[in-house]
Amino acid sequence: MTQTRAGEPGGNDEAARTSPARRGDSTASVERLGPYARLRRFLRQVVSELKKVVRPTRQELLTYTSVVLVFVLAVMVYVSGLDFSFGKLVKWAFAG
Repeated sequence: MTQTRAGEPGGNDEAARTSPARRGDSTASVERLGPYARLRRFLRQVVSELKKVVRPTRQELLTYTSVVLVFVLAVMVYVSGLDFSFGKLVKWAFAG
């Protein structure tokens, strides 16, 4: 009789890690729900996840909005500067 170490394929621990349905046991109970029951369960899960959402305060919202607007403005200025510079460079190179 050969012994296998824990974690090696073919060991008893692998059979314990796989679910009964994957092993093909006939004792595995597979839950089969109709489309309405699945929809109801999905909506219940959505509502329970929405209850976990933490909404920002008005001050936080104003702070986040201003940070985003300043960042977008900075990127616009940077890209506009690059566009202007490359436009001048192309004009100089091809127009003479």
